[in-house]
Amino acid sequence: AQESVPAGSPEDILKQEFTRAMVLLGIPSTHMRVFDYPVRRLSYYRQEVLDSLIQLRRSIQPDLVLLPSGSDVHQDHQVLYMEGTRAFKDMSTLGYELPWNHIDFSAQAFVVVERHHVDRKWLALQAYESQFELQRPYFTKEFIEGLAKVRGIQVKAAYAEAFEVVRVRL
Repeated sequence: AQESVPAGSPEDILKQEFTRAMVLLGIPSTHMRVFDYPVRRLSYYRQEVLDSLIQLRRSIQPDLVLLPSGSDVHQDHQVLYMEGTRAFKDMSTLGYELPWNHIDFSAQAFVVVERHHVDRKWLALQAYESQFELQRPYFTKEFIEGLAKVRGIQVKAAYAEAFEVVRVRL
């Protein structure tokens, strides 16, 4: 996503920020994968994206797959949803919520989280300094906490994360 970073930033700033965020979440480097496709043009690379996801599937054999929601309007997220659904078609798959990219969102599955999870999520998001520089209105602590509270209220909990159910394999 080199084309979407603020002017004057290193070309690999998002990769650096991703790595910092994953470390803050406790993800080992051996579990991190970064693919290099141009931002807003994934549709030109659909087959390559599918091939990468199939290779990833074979490599990690996940129990659960998280993809952008099927109702996400961002063009790259739509490609990831479609190709991810194809690559992981026989596995449990949930679509995650990015409210700034949704006109609607069907919250069908909820994961109750605790305050320390919300705090850790905010800490990880703070690793994306380039996004703060762009002054994105959804990159605020109040927004992250507020959404977690809204989703929590929906399931009688203090905080929760909501997901669209794509497929569940029991």
